[in-house]
Amino acid sequence: QVQLVESGGGSVQAGGSLRLSCVASGRIRSSHGMGWFRQAPGKEREFVAGINWTGVRTVALDSVQGRFFISRDSAKNTIFLQMSSLQPEETAIYYCEAATGGLTTAIAAYDYWGQGTQVTVSS
Repeated sequence: QVQLVESGGGSVQAGGSLRLSCVASGRIRSSHGMGWFRQAPGKEREFVAGINWTGVRTVALDSVQGRFFISRDSAKNTIFLQMSSLQPEETAIYYCEAATGGLTTAIAAYDYWGQGTQVTVSS
């Protein structure tokens, strides 16, 4: 089992920044892929950014490239999502998820997820 705990959400105005954190515990392994997803009210959950646990590879949604950066601190078992130039349409619950099979953008491949952290962007 893998446990994931997100933090760092909050309320910001459009153009603002936030940094989300996700602490992983349990049977997290170097082969795991880690992803940040978001789900807005009435919408499906979507992949935002991902990183493999070694930190060598990252991927991100086209619309966030250049604004969102995913990174990890392996010593602290923590994944970060630095978000800048946030827009109101990015208001959502942001989830940290882990995929046993490695880094992927496929939601169905993620086996573990946290409780989520709310991000609210006002105009």
